[in-house]
This record gives sequence, C-alpha cells and structure tokens, in this order.
Amino acid sequence: MSTNQPLPAPHAKHAALTRPATGEFNRQELAILGAPCGVIKDLVARLMPHLSPTLHAAYVDADHATGDEAAPADTLLTVGAAAELTDKIHFRRLDVQRGMDKFAQQHWLGGQSLVLVNGNHFRAQQQIAIISSKKPLEKKLDRLTDVQLILLSEGETELPAYLRTHLGERQPTVLALDDTAAIADWLQQWWQASAPPLRGLVLAGGHSQRMQTDKGQLRYHGQEQRQYAAGLLAEVCQDVFVSCRADQADALPAGLTPLPDQFLDLGPMGGILTAFRHDPNAAWLVVACDLPFLSTETLRHLVAHRHAGRVATAYQSPHNEWPEPLITIWEPRSYAVLLQFLALGYSCPRKALINSDIQLLMPPAPQELRNINTPQERAAAERELG
Repeated sequence: MSTNQPLPAPHAKHAALTRPATGEFNRQELAILGAPCGVIKDLVARLMPHLSPTLHAAYVDADHATGDEAAPADTLLTVGAAAELTDKIHFRRLDVQRGMDKFAQQHWLGGQSLVLVNGNHFRAQQQIAIISSKKPLEKKLDRLTDVQLILLSEGETELPAYLRTHLGERQPTVLALDDTAAIADWLQQWWQASAPPLRGLVLAGGHSQRMQTDKGQLRYHGQEQRQYAAGLLAEVCQDVFVSCRADQADALPAGLTPLPDQFLDLGPMGGILTAFRHDPNAAWLVVACDLPFLSTETLRHLVAHRHAGRVATAYQSPHNEWPEPLITIWEPRSYAVLLQFLALGYSCPRKALINSDIQLLMPPAPQELRNINTPQERAAAERELG
C-alpha cells in the first residue's frame, strides 16, 4: 500500500563544500611535454627571467639521479628526523619523510602565480606540446587533455597528422621553440586571461557598538549605506553580495543579495571567509559599509591595478604604512592564507596582508578611505556631505 509520503533526504556524511578549481599543483599550471627532459628544463630556464618580474613561477620536475646520488649525504632523514629545512642562502630546500600526495603538492605550490611542470613525469590540467622527432607525442595523447600552446623544434614546420586528429577543431597557438620572448609574452597573456572573476562583498554584519546604531542602515546619500556601497561595487564587479548576520538577512533593502556569516564571531574575517566558502574560485573585492566618502573612481583604480598573481591588492592606509584590509581585492589563494592565520589564532585580515605577498597601492584620494564609527564622526560626515 502506498502512503504517498516523501522519502527522507539521503544522509550527508560531509558538508557540501564548493572546492577550489585547483589542478594537480596550482590553479594555473601548464605541463610541458614532447621533448627530452633537458630541453624542457632549458625552456623553463630561458622563460624565468621574462616571467619573474611579474609572476611567481615554480617548476616541477623529477630528480633524475639514481641510487645514493638521489639522497643528500648530510640529510637528517636517515637518522629519524621527520623533516629538514635547509637554508641554502640563495634558496631553501625542504626534505620530508613522506610522499608527495596531491593534497601536499597543492598546499606547497598553491601560493605561486604559475606552475610549469615537466609533463614527461607529471600531469597538469593544461599543456604545452613540443613537436620534436626526439620524443614523439603519439603515445602520450592521453596526457594532452587541454593543449594551450604548441612549440615547433628546429626543423619542424607542421603538426603531425596524429596530433591534428587528436586536437580536432581546437587550434592552439603555434610558436617556435627557440623564440623565448614570444613564448614568454604568450604565457603572460594566457595568465592574464585566466585571472579569476571579480565579485563584490559589502561588509555589513558588525554590531556597530561604537555608533550605537547599525552603520549599514545610515543614510548619507539618501539610501542605506550598505545599498550605496553595493551600488559602487556593481560598477566594477560581476555581482555583489552583502555580508551580514543571519538575523539581518531578511531586513536588507530590496535588490540586495545577503550572504549570512558562516564563520561566526570573527568580525570582518568571518565575512571574507564566508565569501570564499560560497565561491572559492572568484576574487572578492571587499568594501566595508562605513565608508560614505568612497567613490567609484577609487574602486576603478584598485581594479585597474589589480595583480591577480598576488594574495591581494590593497590600498595603503593614509595614516600609516599598513594595508587597508576592508577596501581590498582578495584573490582565491588568500582563502588558504586566511585559514592558516585563523588556525594560528589570528582573526585580523590586516595581519594576513602585512605578512603576505600583496600588491600595495597608494590611494588616489586618501580622504575616501575614512571610515565613520562614532556618532560624532557621523555628524561631521553628514555636514561635509551636505
């Protein structure tokens, strides 16, 4: 006999989190294959001087040494140490007594702008294919899942028939392997085109204790301040959310999209982390709701000088040399940085910026970064704004 009762929802063992679109090593990675390992490493060595002024690029390769040559003679791992960090003056080497699983390699290399990978040994979500008679690609087509660039070795003038068939309608850019400048220029353009989309976040979830009334509801411009800030962000972002407490969500003005805090009692950091939990693959332009002097021009300047390869792009405070965390573009890689600081017991976004690789800008109009926190400051601001 049917009872027409709905079936219970299936039990979810784990929270349904949106996972970052990270590849094997990094969000932006390219495996280079189709040539001997020495040729690939030489290509990367030629490219690094062109890339390093703007991008923090890493290289992933295998150690081709064998036997006793593969392990440093002085390593402490052989006598029971779990890890050894060696300062080599010009670089640091970390030796660990564990394998390189996909989670560890994403953690270690996730902070880089770009990762170039020796595709003879490792995979990456996108690839550069070298056409060379010394190492044909015919038996490695399964690794060519998303070819972005093809490089022709000396003497090669066209793509092999098997590769044209494999690529189908895709037509990647084709360059000469020895044209270092052109390859570097292509990498820069590819990297820029791969920059994460920009979303806006108005921070309006505070308790406004010093103001003694909700700062987001104040009307300096004929509308609530959280609505005014959302309008500014809408000029430069693909969409805008309002960070708020759960009890504030239903009271937002029409047209605003609430994003209730899921990281509670953390102040602004809770709102930023909630935004990244909502979409870890976007960059978030965060603006506090208590900035009545802020203009679209100042936000446009920030976006125009955004460096997507850094943890964040921020303005320097008019009062000191520190970055202003609440008028900042937080890139996707900052999600892990903020969580790391939280794990260490810090909930201050500014501390994360000070201790991270960021793009720090001088504000074009420093007076616009002035936030209003008290009734006295509110009265003065209202007089100035008329």
